[in-house]
Amino acid sequence: MKDRIVAITAGLLGFAMLTNGTWQLAAPDGWFWAIPGVPDRGPFNPHFVRDLGIIYSMTGIGLILGALRPRQRFTYWWAPAFWLVGHALFHIAEVLVGICGPTSLLQDFAGVTLPAIISVALLVYARREHPYE
Repeated sequence: MKDRIVAITAGLLGFAMLTNGTWQLAAPDGWFWAIPGVPDRGPFNPHFVRDLGIIYSMTGIGLILGALRPRQRFTYWWAPAFWLVGHALFHIAEVLVGICGPTSLLQDFAGVTLPAIISVALLVYARREHPYE
């Protein structure tokens, strides 16, 4: 049962990441203006948004593949977790150096910090379940 919950969680997070990345690649302008807080961080740059779209898409694919292949989860999940945590830490650093106000952390929580927390939990689970991958 626990493994099924983990697989569903990873699959849903992966689907959300892949959907977000696809949107960024297909319609960077629409994505930029639709996501709260994004326009506050600087001017629209379609190249940058598409770069992130590639990263989000790859993150989503890794999470989905790990959900489908339990024995290879750690292998599929370490890179998405690494990027999501780094991204969340970067957002925290922006607040610490004064680029953004502390309210941006609340605004970004569901889309930045929570996925990072979930990905670390998934990675820890994968390592515990298959320590010798």
